[in-house]
Amino acid sequence: MIGSDGLTAPVKKEIDAALNAHGLIKVRVQSDDRPGREEIFQSLANDLNAAPIQHIGKLLVLWRPLPEKEKKASLDRMPGPRDIKVLKNSSRYGQRPEVKTLRVLGNQRLTPGGTVKRAKPKQRSIKKSSQD
Repeated sequence: MIGSDGLTAPVKKEIDAALNAHGLIKVRVQSDDRPGREEIFQSLANDLNAAPIQHIGKLLVLWRPLPEKEKKASLDRMPGPRDIKVLKNSSRYGQRPEVKTLRVLGNQRLTPGGTVKRAKPKQRSIKKSSQD
């Protein structure tokens, strides 16, 4: 929101931060001067490298594409735990199946029967182990 002080440096900074976070924002201007609002609209678009989308009354809509975020890829990273919902038949026949939530860790897998099994250890060669 742009108050009675007009377009100041801190307001531009906040609008820039909002554009970085959201991409499309609405800015409300409290001024009753329409040419002044149009001037603010164009100056915001030029200074912040944003596209002026719409100006309806005291509401200005600006858009700027979101910057690409860097993803840190670690080679040592293992898959984390997952919560999986499983449908199991009730122990009392004729009842509805029960929904159970199971936590599956990175070294585990879910069998078709709905049970959790650990991954098998890697087999080591007998020849290689005898050489050590």
